[in-house]
Amino acid sequence: METLEDQIVEDACGICVSHSLHDTHSMMKALQHRGREGAGIFFFGKNRLDVIKWRGSVDMFDLSDFYKMLPMEEYHTFGGHVRYATQGRKDRILDDAHPHVIGGETIERGNHVIILNCQAAIIHNGQVNSEYLKEINKSELKTGCDTERVLHFFRENGEEGMLKKIPGAYTLAIADMRMKDVIIARDGTGIKPGVLGWKDGKSVIASEDIAFGKIGAEFVEDLTPGSVYYLQPEGNYKERHIIDLPISHCFFEWNYIAHADSIINRRRVSIVRENLGEMLAEECIPTDADIVSFLPRCPAPAAKNYAKASGIKLEYIFYKPHSERAFMGSTSQDRASSIGNNLYLSPIVNLKNKNIILIDDSTVRGNNSKRAIKMLKEAGSGKVYLLNYTPKIGITPRDKVPRGCSYGVDMPPEDDFIVRVHKDGLITNENRSDEEIANEIGADKVYFLSKQGMLNAFKKSGVNPKELCTFCIGGKRPF
Repeated sequence: METLEDQIVEDACGICVSHSLHDTHSMMKALQHRGREGAGIFFFGKNRLDVIKWRGSVDMFDLSDFYKMLPMEEYHTFGGHVRYATQGRKDRILDDAHPHVIGGETIERGNHVIILNCQAAIIHNGQVNSEYLKEINKSELKTGCDTERVLHFFRENGEEGMLKKIPGAYTLAIADMRMKDVIIARDGTGIKPGVLGWKDGKSVIASEDIAFGKIGAEFVEDLTPGSVYYLQPEGNYKERHIIDLPISHCFFEWNYIAHADSIINRRRVSIVRENLGEMLAEECIPTDADIVSFLPRCPAPAAKNYAKASGIKLEYIFYKPHSERAFMGSTSQDRASSIGNNLYLSPIVNLKNKNIILIDDSTVRGNNSKRAIKMLKEAGSGKVYLLNYTPKIGITPRDKVPRGCSYGVDMPPEDDFIVRVHKDGLITNENRSDEEIANEIGADKVYFLSKQGMLNAFKKSGVNPKELCTFCIGGKRPF
């Protein structure tokens, strides 16, 4: 029987590191779109390493509280993490929240935990498969999270061994009392993003450059895949390149995860989404449509370009009072609750007998689109066409290997994908037809951008299609 220690927990999170607690806390808030279930900070100094992590959003802890709890004058570097819990582990959010540590005195405080005098701490965005971590002594582990195992692996093999023996998928930061610098590493394939910035003569690190704008930092470069960066206490850094592997960036960062204003691997997210919308219009324009709209907020750039290319009027039909993303919920109940309590129809748009094109970034489980289509039908709309600018995620292609993500996004191959046939409450490896998917979610028609169409949009945006991981939509494994 599988034990907690045998489980692997995926993260599509956000990390940041700076030499100012204020800046780290601000960058965490800027990265909140990458995770809202848990947050945490490591406080690193010459003579001590402490951690605080808590349930909920970054703002659950006021910045001034940290100064009341810990001796801030003893730290020189601060690492922050925002996370969304996966695999239904809602009851273990605090245990699985980052930073993960080795050693230290743990003080439980209900909705948060304080860990004093740690030996080492790690924050991590990505997922490392258990096959690369078999040598770790499970008796030393406190959780079932892959991140904790990576920290133990690092302590035993060092940064060079980590990058050479674990091909992906991760961007991470490690504070270790045996070393004066904070170690930043991005795997050789570059699946997960990471950027280097500069503020007031000191280096800063984040998952996305949008975090730099919140603190007045200047973007320097994307972290080089296969490299280690040593962030020194006084603010300088050194880079050491260790390994070269074929680049395999996660396309879903541009399609959904990253903020529209971010630049991922030198390409602005909003431009990629605009080109995806334009390509969608090249492939599918229902001839009797009256309105183009979208499910807020991610598909906005795509919907605007789709409307422009198709000549169909764009209307803002839906709105969300809160910025939380239903996809980030840790369970199906949590995702459904987020949709039900945070998606509404505009009171000023006339939908009576209007045929509507609804643009979405992707349809993974179908919860969001099903709810939206039901609302449109109840409001008296005519036909509803759901158009996705991401190809079908979770399909079983000709090689008979069920797809999904095993590299850092909460879409494991065994997930309840809308594109697969469900029998007796269980998901199978059979693919549904477009008509079956449309019937399941209540749409009159559903369309998914072709894989080639998506790759053409990336090429137009300046991204080399050969440098994208497409495993979840039927492509080969990135490593």
